[in-house]
Amino acid sequence: MADIQAFRGLRYDFGKVGALTDVVAPPYDVIDGDFQNTLYDRNEYNVVRLILNRGADLLEGQSIYERAAEHLKAWRRDGVLKPEHEAAVYIYHQTFTYEGQEFIRRGFMSRVRLEPFGEGTIYPHEETHSKAKEDRFKLMSECRCNLSQIFGIYPDKENQAQEFLEAAIEDKTPLTAVDRDGVKHEMWMVTNPEAIAAAANVMGPKPVYIADGHHRYETACAIQKATREQHPSLEEDHPVDYVLMMCISMHDPGMAVLPTHRLFRDVESISSVELQAKLGVGFDLEVVGQGPALAQDVWDSIAIEDQQGTLGFYCRADDTWVLARLDAEGAQLLADEAPDQSDDWRSLGVSILHRLVMKRLLGYEELGSPKYVHSVDEVVAGLLEGDDAGRDATGQQGSGAAFELGCLVMPATVDHVKAISENGERMPAKSTYFYPKLLSGMVINPLD
Repeated sequence: MADIQAFRGLRYDFGKVGALTDVVAPPYDVIDGDFQNTLYDRNEYNVVRLILNRGADLLEGQSIYERAAEHLKAWRRDGVLKPEHEAAVYIYHQTFTYEGQEFIRRGFMSRVRLEPFGEGTIYPHEETHSKAKEDRFKLMSECRCNLSQIFGIYPDKENQAQEFLEAAIEDKTPLTAVDRDGVKHEMWMVTNPEAIAAAANVMGPKPVYIADGHHRYETACAIQKATREQHPSLEEDHPVDYVLMMCISMHDPGMAVLPTHRLFRDVESISSVELQAKLGVGFDLEVVGQGPALAQDVWDSIAIEDQQGTLGFYCRADDTWVLARLDAEGAQLLADEAPDQSDDWRSLGVSILHRLVMKRLLGYEELGSPKYVHSVDEVVAGLLEGDDAGRDATGQQGSGAAFELGCLVMPATVDHVKAISENGERMPAKSTYFYPKLLSGMVINPLD
């Protein structure tokens, strides 16, 4: 069940920090090195110093996690971050433009009771990685706060839970921030107990699917377990039993899922002729043309077809694009390769790409993480400029080398997330990109 709870959040005192825009940041895993520096320079209290500390001015033997906790402690002591006077749920709107149309995505932030995956009705949909969980565990252990919210979606065709809360803010002015993409973020505090109770009653029987923040959710469960083992007499219903979550109805008109294209690292040079020879047993293939700039035409073709089994490949060896459409033989090959997975899972473009193409047909049993990009412009830039050295927006280190192979792939949908989550399966990493990203620093949930 989705057990939501109001809480006394930590929020910035604008008399000390200035504008909200100057102190918020996107999630840590989409901040590259250059933007990290920009956020550091923007304001001495920017939340990036907590969620992704760069290690400036470390004391001897001090970790970046201890440095982040030191900042947090000082900011709380000096009143830069202050607790609310009363428990609240926070309405959060994001106004953005996508493909020339304006949308508003509405949700609310609250504490949600933790349920280990597989033991309740909170479901993951993507695979996680131990290194990322170790990183977040160290940070959360030191700071004892949820510094960023989990992104959860839930079924509510009438958007009832949201509407109960919206009715409580009709005459209130929001706090507002604007991010680097021009997205407007607005937040209202709801303290009305009747409105919160009504929303909680709607949410109670509903499942929640983690849209973003899998590593942080699993980390919160690990922190809960470790804390209760260390303090067995800890009272019931302690803050450590909850996690800060943004809850958005799956039926919200502003729900947008963008593609996550792949630029592959650590693969051998391959020409379009060689690619066709290897993929011909499972795909209908079409040579489209040459040059990275053709990416937009290739993507337009994929988007118009709107089929998960249609992939677009760029081969650097001969500067050529190939469209690959899964055929019946390919579907059977994937069924043979992944017999324990459901038809839902095997129908995903990312599953077809990673399990059938990269593993079965191209023979990569072990493959490092590709560079993940979301726009066609980023694909073109990556193919032209190569793998920039330094930390990228997904926390990986670029090699400086050229990308020998790129792939345009359809995004998984909200319905895919629901079906695969309920099957007890996990999608390949970076199968979805829910846009826009939620901002860290709007409100912080203390665990003490």
